[in-house]
Amino acid sequence: MEKNKKWYLLVFLGCVWGSSFLLMKLGLKGVSPVQMGSLRILFAAAFLLLVGFKHIAKIPHHKWKFIALTALMGTFLPAYLFAVALSKIDGSISSILNSLTPLNALIFGILFFKVDVQRRQIFGVIIGFIGCVLLVLFGDGENTTENYYYALLIVLASICYGINVNLIKKHLSDLKPLTISTGNFVVMLVPALVILYFSGFFETVHQQKVLTSLGYIAVLGVVGTGLSNILFFKLIQISSPVFASSVTYLIPVVAILLGYFIMNETLTFVQGIGAFVVLLGVYFSSRKQL
Repeated sequence: MEKNKKWYLLVFLGCVWGSSFLLMKLGLKGVSPVQMGSLRILFAAAFLLLVGFKHIAKIPHHKWKFIALTALMGTFLPAYLFAVALSKIDGSISSILNSLTPLNALIFGILFFKVDVQRRQIFGVIIGFIGCVLLVLFGDGENTTENYYYALLIVLASICYGINVNLIKKHLSDLKPLTISTGNFVVMLVPALVILYFSGFFETVHQQKVLTSLGYIAVLGVVGTGLSNILFFKLIQISSPVFASSVTYLIPVVAILLGYFIMNETLTFVQGIGAFVVLLGVYFSSRKQL
């Protein structure tokens, strides 16, 4: 049972984060990208302080620098990068580019964290990346107005994630996932609130479209960020940075399926092949831990 726990966590996180792109697009209908990034952090912070406040005292003084660093790389910067990018490009494209995270986790793990990586893991990452390329190159081709320069923001976010998983594995593995998550959002709470204040949000909060967006962002913040962060840190601790970051290979599969069944988007044959290749890559990248 314990052996399969990492797989249950991987699939659950893939489903939640795959759905998050839809929630972000819906949230952006009533608020600006900067406002959504701040609100997402604040909703997650409220949830984590409610369930994990007593864990703050369990963080050793010398660990706070790593808590702050993982907060910056793992949530704060990506929250705003994704929000700005999704104001210009589709969620499906963003979710696919996010799948660069395992590759970045592997690269930074080898270069800076002395991670012991087996050849089969590298093979798995490459296979998964090929699947993502298939999903990108052989999509429907209907979104001709996409501004793909904003896609670079997603790539930058995936680099942040890749660094973050290695930092957690090396420096924070001795802390409980809830402790890490609560500490992260304590660090981010004030900066996010300051940014939200100067964004002009409180002058428009009474508008109906803003209130509707708040509902989507609340779910995104509590489930897609707060709860998921706890489970993701647990996954890193019981597996490896490469396996944990492989959840980003499942995210585009979920995003495409949601688009097909809920938004009536077309799922091409090659996209189906790409999704299969992605799952194959996840399998091989996890082989070291089996």
